[in-house]
Amino acid sequence: MEEKINDNIILIGTAHISEESVNEVRQAIETYKPDIVAVELCQRRYDTITKKDKWENTPVTALIKSNNAYFMLAQTFLSSIQRRLGEEYGVEPGSEMIAAMQEAEKHNIKVALVDRDITVTLKRAWRKMGVREKFRVIWEFLKAMLGYDEEEFKDLDLKELMKQDVISQMMEEFSKIAPSAAMVLISERDQYIAQKIFEESKKGKVVAVVGAGHINGIKKHLEKQDLNVNLQELDQIPKKRMNLVKVVEVAIPVIFFSVIGWIIYSTGIDPWNKIKDIFLVWFLVHGILSGVGVAIARGHPLSILTAFVAAPFTSLEPFFAPGWFAGLVEVKLRKPLVKDFQDISKIESMRDFFKNKVIRLLMVVALANLGSIIGTIIALPWILSLGLG
Repeated sequence: MEEKINDNIILIGTAHISEESVNEVRQAIETYKPDIVAVELCQRRYDTITKKDKWENTPVTALIKSNNAYFMLAQTFLSSIQRRLGEEYGVEPGSEMIAAMQEAEKHNIKVALVDRDITVTLKRAWRKMGVREKFRVIWEFLKAMLGYDEEEFKDLDLKELMKQDVISQMMEEFSKIAPSAAMVLISERDQYIAQKIFEESKKGKVVAVVGAGHINGIKKHLEKQDLNVNLQELDQIPKKRMNLVKVVEVAIPVIFFSVIGWIIYSTGIDPWNKIKDIFLVWFLVHGILSGVGVAIARGHPLSILTAFVAAPFTSLEPFFAPGWFAGLVEVKLRKPLVKDFQDISKIESMRDFFKNKVIRLLMVVALANLGSIIGTIIALPWILSLGLG
């Protein structure tokens, strides 16, 4: 798909897993002989494509934080789908971007990276979503993981998926459950990319290679006479607000110890039987559910034990999570190898997910934390009934 905006800007809309797109990109650069080839990549995604050993050199400890665990599980799952679509059509995902950069190098043409940093995009989307939308996203992702199989893959409309890039694919899936993310993932990127292309066009003729799903939005902005998008504003990550989740995290230990205090104050001579029951309920519910989460992830027995012991304590303060401790034990006992990082891109089934040590580690962290959260939902009303009953 080709759109000529003016004498200085030519847009090439591509499907990211299409041999036809690869050929079209090469032909456009040969035909227009631009001064600049702009590609819809940020530095992070560029490095991923051009430096294949990036996963190999990633410190395992950097993945154990809970937010990274959920993010990387989702990223891996989406990459798996895209890779399988690429196999269906015999083209590796991102081939058209590689072709554009190779052609540019061949003709000694400058390459410009015009997309916003993927981390900024995803963080802005996450911050703009409400608590309900975030829970929907996590729930839908878990359902997709557990129900993802060959039959569902066969039902996908491959031609429709080929029209979008990986972030646009994500948007198509998330738009119904997280509408707040739509502007960040699509509209903001259209504005951002259009402004970057516009700025490059002041230096010479530009052939811009972008996902077909962005063509109309980018074109609309480039056709404006007074294009002046504030890139600095779009690069900022909104500050964290004191949302409901934070209030709940602070409220849980306050409620727990208030119940203990109330029992000591109101029971009289021997409050310790009630206090013992409350601690027993809290420890067992959190420990069992967090340990079950690690067991579902097929974690090591010592990782299960660690989650069991850590969850009751970490649930009473907002700074640590049981998944961190269980993850540290898991990585010590089953340290991922370079091969595990390389094999992430080959994941096709739930069996592959569980066999891969990196994915297992991330699932141990995520499911240990999820078990503890469910434990709080169950245990808190229970101890309130014991303390106030």
